[in-house]
Amino acid sequence: MSRPRKPRCLRFKPCVHYFKPQGIPLRHLEEIVLLPDELEALKLHDVDGLEQIEAAKKMKISQPTFARTLDRAYKKVAECLIAGKAIRIERIK
Repeated sequence: MSRPRKPRCLRFKPCVHYFKPQGIPLRHLEEIVLLPDELEALKLHDVDGLEQIEAAKKMKISQPTFARTLDRAYKKVAECLIAGKAIRIERIK
């Protein structure tokens, strides 16, 4: 049995919940779910320009955990762009 996940400090609430290729109805697309912590990692690192150590401190997680989260987010976004899939942004609960 794995260890329970440590709660992340998430501050960013997106105003959109889907991104998809133009001209294709959502019902015809496969979707990939981007988790709230993955979106937060993308925002902190790529939009806000923070280094991984600083961004990890803001999320209250370790730098290696932040790096793994960011890597998962990059892979999901790349898969959607390359394969023409929709991105569903999971809401913070």
